[in-house]
Amino acid sequence: MTMARDHRRPHRAVIPRSALVPLIVFVVAGAGAVTSLAAATGHHVHPLWHWQLPRGFPTPRVPGNNPMSSAKVALGRRLFYDPRLSGDGTESCSSCHQQRLAFTDGRAHAVGSTGQQTPRSALSLDNVAYNATLAWANPALVTLEEQMETPLFGEHPIEMGVTDANESRILARLRADAWYRVHFHEAFPAARDPISFTAIVRSIASFERTIVSADSRYDRYLRHQATLTPSQRRGMNLFMSERTGCTHCHGSFIFNDQDSYVGAPDEPLSFHNTGLYNVGGTGAYPAPSRGLFDITGLPADMGRFRAPTLRNVALTAPYMHDGSIKTLRDVIDFYAAGGRDITTAANAGDGRVNPYKDAEIAPIDLSARDRSDLVAFLKTLTDYNLINNPHLSNPFHRQPHARR
Repeated sequence: MTMARDHRRPHRAVIPRSALVPLIVFVVAGAGAVTSLAAATGHHVHPLWHWQLPRGFPTPRVPGNNPMSSAKVALGRRLFYDPRLSGDGTESCSSCHQQRLAFTDGRAHAVGSTGQQTPRSALSLDNVAYNATLAWANPALVTLEEQMETPLFGEHPIEMGVTDANESRILARLRADAWYRVHFHEAFPAARDPISFTAIVRSIASFERTIVSADSRYDRYLRHQATLTPSQRRGMNLFMSERTGCTHCHGSFIFNDQDSYVGAPDEPLSFHNTGLYNVGGTGAYPAPSRGLFDITGLPADMGRFRAPTLRNVALTAPYMHDGSIKTLRDVIDFYAAGGRDITTAANAGDGRVNPYKDAEIAPIDLSARDRSDLVAFLKTLTDYNLINNPHLSNPFHRQPHARR
């Protein structure tokens, strides 16, 4: 069974993709090894990047000012894992995006280099090249290069802690490293000073675009290379059914509803209020993380967040934008109830009757076996090859990874 997007969705807050900054697509033909045009032209050029994509995975969109190259990917991988890139030399991109946890961090709220918590949990980077937007609730962040400015340079909260005062010191750390001197030049041979934050951002973005997850048990089942247990098959059928409506928000090949790639249709971007909160019965979500409302100020956008990918979801607990739901079974129970009723503490309120909740978030009659079957299916989306892939691992040392 394959997943198909259901176009008969109830109305929800959407933003036309045509209103966002367009991407210039860098198209490459076919798949295979990285090759070079140097021999054919007699000139030094970047090797072409040939996507080695699994069946059913289209070519990702890539900005025209940052075409893929093997040199940038190799450089970006090392930078992704290097704590010298942070202001105080303690934090790397991988601090919040750990390979063994499907490039999340296992926290309800990510923690920056100075110990400050972010208001939201770290999103997985699995298949991030295919995401139309790149934050929980910011439709303006449509490229990895743009998104990276937030963790690098953001001040509220501080994540990597790069500032005007320490930027030169950070670059000096990298210039003192012989490996970086060679590989920045290889990745950006035309640059007068290749070791720059522009080059850093473009290299890390290139590496992140190679984090492709497509070899879960479910994927192998679709390729007739694996079987599912009766419970997993029942859970799959429930997940795909209109009875649960799961595919309304998680119906793409990357199990969300904001998939983007070369040739993708120009569909509106969806953000969802799932009834997680209804503080004081007013429809409010707890500040400072109130979804699209924080961008638009429109009451109807209160609590609207992007649906995250469900690939590797068994590895990415805790769940929701603020990590407030701990287990997969709890998530199933939450959706079966049609929202969450909080009866104590400052956030008390019945999310099931939140006035801004999506109409499709309604109670679902699920037995105990149904709920267990759905969890069993979601666990088939774990890609052990991804979390053990040496090409995505920390180049500075070997890390223990989860086993099958």
